[in-house]
Amino acid sequence: MSEELDQLQEENNETLYERTTFIVDKGQDPMRIDKWVQARVIGLTRSKLQNGIEAGFLTVNGKIVKSNYKTRPGDEVVYMSFINPDYTELKPEAMDLNIVYEDEAVMVINKPSNMVVHPGIGNYTGTLLNGVAYHLLAQNPELNEELLPRFGLVHRIDKNTTGLIVLAKTPEAASHLAKQFFNHTVERKYVALVWGDVEEETGTIEAHIARHKQNRKMFDAYPEGEIGKHAITHYKVIERYNYVTLVSCILETGRTHQIRVHMKHIGHTLFNDWEYGGDRILKGTIYTKYKQFVDNCFEACPRCALHAATLGFEHPTTGEKMVFESELPSDIQAAIVKWKNYKAAAHT
Repeated sequence: MSEELDQLQEENNETLYERTTFIVDKGQDPMRIDKWVQARVIGLTRSKLQNGIEAGFLTVNGKIVKSNYKTRPGDEVVYMSFINPDYTELKPEAMDLNIVYEDEAVMVINKPSNMVVHPGIGNYTGTLLNGVAYHLLAQNPELNEELLPRFGLVHRIDKNTTGLIVLAKTPEAASHLAKQFFNHTVERKYVALVWGDVEEETGTIEAHIARHKQNRKMFDAYPEGEIGKHAITHYKVIERYNYVTLVSCILETGRTHQIRVHMKHIGHTLFNDWEYGGDRILKGTIYTKYKQFVDNCFEACPRCALHAATLGFEHPTTGEKMVFESELPSDIQAAIVKWKNYKAAAHT
């Protein structure tokens, strides 16, 4: 048997699923597909597997099958499994959610800054998913809480990144959305304020991304592709303000910190991105008045200036193309106004 493990954009902010591909041996006797796969995936319970098969997370030769399907030599078996974040219980919590859209299959939420998407070490409460669990259980008290963390979340964005995120309300919707993320058919556009006057009006950054060799909490760009995951970011200048530039970024892939790492790689670190050095003056002559101005901008936008502005996907039930837009939040807008005024004053 040959086996290939393809992470669906491993360790990234755009998906929480991985795909495992198997080829059935030529000498393999017929066997129920659920038993065959369970024997080959460590830690996979039969009930979890059968739920996944029912939801469409398993295909044989590109087609969804039932649990009692009998394997045949040469079959290509693909199983998509949930990359479980570091938590086992999800405590529902009442909170105000900015729900942009909701129906029986999906919900789109405009996430605020300073909110973690899902529970993990040090963040077991107060996350977006805690609020979603409360919301969904209020709609349907009979809902199995076990399904919420496993099928609700199909991608994520950083704690201090604002903007749009889609969640599935059924296993079937999760399967459909996860496949769209894997096939790179989900439309994702971010808006970022970056240091420096970006030279080209448009451009494409192509460089592998992997953990930083010295600081394992950070990521770095490896343009030669010697390590890491392939990553592509397309950017376009929206407006220039002398020492900073407002850009839009379209993700062709979705690696961890992709925009932050790629923009730093080309010399344009995101404004006030403390992890990557954007929380200090990177452009402009440092003198007292200018330093005070930049500090005021940092105070206006006390986080990495990155916003998930556009999210488009095919509705998992109707097949309709759905596109959602989110305006820049007030903190990034406040920083932009200051830079606009600074630019105007410099040209008078």
